[in-house]
Amino acid sequence: MTVGVVFRPQQPPEELQDVVRYADEAGVGELWLWEDCFLEGGLTTATAALAWSRRVHVGIGLLPVPLRSPALLAMEVATIARLWPGRLVPTLGHGILEWMAQVGEAVGSPVTLLREYTAAVRDLLDGRRVDVSGRYVRLDGVALGWPPATRPPLLVGARGPRTIRLAGEVGDGVLLDGVTDAATVARARALVDESREASGRAGRAVVKAYTEVDPTLAPGTLAEQVGERASRLREAGADTVVVQGSDRHPDPRPLIDALVSAGLAG
Repeated sequence: MTVGVVFRPQQPPEELQDVVRYADEAGVGELWLWEDCFLEGGLTTATAALAWSRRVHVGIGLLPVPLRSPALLAMEVATIARLWPGRLVPTLGHGILEWMAQVGEAVGSPVTLLREYTAAVRDLLDGRRVDVSGRYVRLDGVALGWPPATRPPLLVGARGPRTIRLAGEVGDGVLLDGVTDAATVARARALVDESREASGRAGRAVVKAYTEVDPTLAPGTLAEQVGERASRLREAGADTVVVQGSDRHPDPRPLIDALVSAGLAG
């Protein structure tokens, strides 16, 4: 089982280095970062986290697609993936709609934008020349000069069934947010697998699940809860279970200790 933790953006960015090194030395499989408005930039923090670590994989969950051109995002992801091959896991999403409206980037059909955008970024990272004239995404003969040797897995953040299906159709898998019950994972697993098969694309879709636990619990109780939650969600179909604290208690270091105590890191 792969497990991870989240460095929530409610922690100031100057604390990231200590958390990254703590996770890396503890043997945690994945460290995830957010890009919530208006806190910390996902690509910036991911680059720093990769530079400060030796082995932990760094996920960005998620990058709101209205905020960047797909060509620009592909350039950034390709550069990071070439600098640290095999350790970056980018995730795309339509973003919180109220926030997108707040910055003047709301669109009429967020799912349409997400579909067009993800497909374009995927093809650019695969080294293809992309010509597309969609409702929102328009690229005229765009190709990356430095595509990655191997494209990093491109996930889609989703909650509802329509977006979960989209993750299987155009992405490499889905990142589920706020999961506590096995039934939610099982439903998502079935939907994303069905959509992947229908798309005709090879390979099995990835399912990663964020789950929140209380890091203020006594260490023994916390380790037991983390271990039980991870096992239950894994059995339901999650390939990776990512534990996180709350807005009030965002520091993931107690969760890292719990993962080690539960035998899930190290």
